[in-house]
Amino acid sequence: MLIVHVHIRVKPEHIDAFLAATVENARQSVLEPGIARFDVVQQADDPTRFVLVEVYRTADDPARHKGTSHYQAWRDAVADLMAEPRTSVKFANLFPGEAGWDSAHAV
Repeated sequence: MLIVHVHIRVKPEHIDAFLAATVENARQSVLEPGIARFDVVQQADDPTRFVLVEVYRTADDPARHKGTSHYQAWRDAVADLMAEPRTSVKFANLFPGEAGWDSAHAV
């Protein structure tokens, strides 16, 4: 399992557009066989800050994800909405085990 936290700061006037594009990308992403979870969270004390929590089954799955049309559409749609370039941090899974990441996909 590979867990990636993508940190994003959005221009305040573009929060709604960012959310619309990002939730659509997340809905499509959880349908990919290589993605166990794809969560979108917004910082409580600063609504311009978001973290995408992407849980991949293998180290090869992020590259497959970036090759999908929904990811490419998201990337292009949000490029001008962000206040600064997004950053990411990669994590190795320790607990729960792989089965603990699987959940019913909210649509």
